[in-house]
Amino acid sequence: MVTVNDSSIGKVLIVDDEPSSRKILALILEEAGIRCEVASNAEEALGILERHSFDIVISDLQMTGMSGMELLREVRQRYPGLTFLMVTGVDDVRVGIQAIQQGADDYLVKPLQMDLVTFSLQRAVQRRRLQTEVEKYRVHLEELVAERTQQLQAAVRQVERSYDHTLEVLGEAIDLRDSQTAGHSHRVCLYSVKILAAMGGTERELRSVAMGAWLHDIGKLAIPDAILLKPGALTDEERRIMQLHVPIGYELVKRMPFLTDVAEIILMHHERCDGTGYPQGLKTVDIHLGAKVFAVADTIDAMTSNRPYRKALPFKAAREQIESGSGTQYDFEVASAFLSIPAETWERVREQTAVETSAGQKIREALVSINGG
Repeated sequence: MVTVNDSSIGKVLIVDDEPSSRKILALILEEAGIRCEVASNAEEALGILERHSFDIVISDLQMTGMSGMELLREVRQRYPGLTFLMVTGVDDVRVGIQAIQQGADDYLVKPLQMDLVTFSLQRAVQRRRLQTEVEKYRVHLEELVAERTQQLQAAVRQVERSYDHTLEVLGEAIDLRDSQTAGHSHRVCLYSVKILAAMGGTERELRSVAMGAWLHDIGKLAIPDAILLKPGALTDEERRIMQLHVPIGYELVKRMPFLTDVAEIILMHHERCDGTGYPQGLKTVDIHLGAKVFAVADTIDAMTSNRPYRKALPFKAAREQIESGSGTQYDFEVASAFLSIPAETWERVREQTAVETSAGQKIREALVSINGG
């Protein structure tokens, strides 16, 4: 005879509609030192399970009313951690196997023998405990992965902020170096965000176009002062050197993994939809959306800002220029988005640039401005 430790098996609920079968199985378990209770049908068993705690259910397969298989489904749904053994006749072995496939931990074949019953209980309980441990490990692993993911995301955000701070300072340096266009980067940043917002740009696209507009002339930091600050017209050679600020700026920014789109905007910010731009002479379909938005924003600022050779023109003149170049010099959809915004709105946007703030605050203002009309 095999005996088992009471604590290793736990409490058992026997379910069988035949009194003699219930009594025999209860005697076998009690002889083995296992605590048990009995239920005469599946419905009674479910009621007992609601009121009391059990570790194992041993149920007959063939019962009046709810069958053992139906009870198995209910137990698995309500008490997934319970160990469940199905009792079958010799002719029901295939059904017993089917019960295991549907969630039973093991099956017993009548007539029941003490050694086989206790062995099956031990095996089923060990299997269930192993499954529970695996599930706990899986949950713990998922929690650990989630925690590490949050830590990694926080680290990435910190790195991004470090990159952004560096680039913001560099962008501020552009305006400080070229006093003739002071505030230009801030204004085109605001204009670009406003236009792209009118086109339904995503948060990522808005951030990219804001940073791209803010840094579009970063390559000018490498241009000699004699050329950058020359008051008169540039020679062909000087113009060639000046145009190098585009690939220089692109090379500076593309090394930063979070700024791929920003680098593309910088590379293409002097391209024109009709193919007359530089450095690659691209046309509409090949130009980054952010660069096409910038082209309109740049025209707005160029025409409405004071220049040594003329005073600032009204926004009406800029609207007429962009409307006439829509579909040729400027992307049609971008131009349409600009033209859909009232001139009064552009006046208010320009007024924002009169307040001196930090580079980072200027970019944040540009992004926030999309909700401000």
